[in-house]
Amino acid sequence: MARPLREMTRAERLESVRERAGLSDERASALSSGNGGLDFERADRMVENAVGTFALPLGIAENFVINGRPTLVPMATEEPSVIAAASKAAKLARPRGGFRAQSPEQYVTGQVQVLGCRPGAARDVESASERILQEANRCSPTLARLGRGAKEVACRELDAGGEKMLLAELLVDAGDAMGANATNSMCEAVAPLIEELSGGRALLRILSNYSVRRLVRASAEFDADLLGGERVARDVVSAYELARHDVYRAVTHNKGLMNGAVAAATATGQDTRAIEAAAHAYAARSGSYASLSEWRLRGGILEGSLEMPLSVGTVGGISGVHPSASACIAVCGAGSSAELACVIASAGLAQNFAAMLALATDGIQKGHMRLHARNLAAAAGAPADRIDEIAGRMARSGEVSMSRARRLAGL
Repeated sequence: MARPLREMTRAERLESVRERAGLSDERASALSSGNGGLDFERADRMVENAVGTFALPLGIAENFVINGRPTLVPMATEEPSVIAAASKAAKLARPRGGFRAQSPEQYVTGQVQVLGCRPGAARDVESASERILQEANRCSPTLARLGRGAKEVACRELDAGGEKMLLAELLVDAGDAMGANATNSMCEAVAPLIEELSGGRALLRILSNYSVRRLVRASAEFDADLLGGERVARDVVSAYELARHDVYRAVTHNKGLMNGAVAAATATGQDTRAIEAAAHAYAARSGSYASLSEWRLRGGILEGSLEMPLSVGTVGGISGVHPSASACIAVCGAGSSAELACVIASAGLAQNFAAMLALATDGIQKGHMRLHARNLAAAAGAPADRIDEIAGRMARSGEVSMSRARRLAGL
């Protein structure tokens, strides 16, 4: 069995990832660069008034098997213990086949808001669906050529604060793209036709990030005996039940889940703000904010599942501009947006399980503070060859602070 990455030097880790993921020299170089894979010239073309780049630690979570395929999961995060915890969870899931995930639909919803419509406007717009779809698909001949693009038109009438308005919605099959730009272009292109059909004035013409036609579902099973017995497994279920019924716990519970999902999404260049907004809206779809995941114990097996909207892409967007993002997509072996969604959701479910297991046993701080101690030792100015020693002494004593680190370093 290969050594775990945590026991290797950086050079050995990079070489191991390169071999296991079959990376090209260019992609391997993007992972090993000192600037996070993004030089200033490229950054200056991405945003306005650029002054530099901002890097995050990039690590690899090991032990994942997703839909029967061994998978390395790249994670970009500043929070200690996330990568180690996800790797531990994935290892505990392996005996029962790892993670199973699916993302069957890749639809984006575009909205055209229309004010001052005449009576019967919704009927008139929907009856002209074919004309609207043809106009929309002229904006993206590539999607249309692939059998994707705008597929449906539907209308909703709203009374918003006493103002009546019409929402004409486009359902767009975005394929392996996140689809924001294509959908926005389509909404703007069809707005004049919708105005003509409705007799109203089109105002907002933009996608919705609430991508409920882009759901991903992930699940995993854990043998209770490997967790410390059925009592520990029951305690994990009790922790979940609290998150299901109490909003204060649910927010932190879902934040832990998103630690894994967002770290993987960040590494692969996804729109993490859209992902989080959709996830939290979905968590409140019943009218009360609750857990995104579900857990139960059956016959000595702890079963976990996760369902959430997840709009991601493997083509276009940042993945085509940022070398490290492109390399990270290659690392996890995602050949489509659906496969990438499965990786990200599995990372989220793994992190959710790891957090609840820690809470139900040793507490969340044990592993977190050990890694936090290393950060403090480095920040205190300890010599590189003494950081682990000083961090270990702080962790064992239970006194983890900057002042303690300085004293141990003799500063």
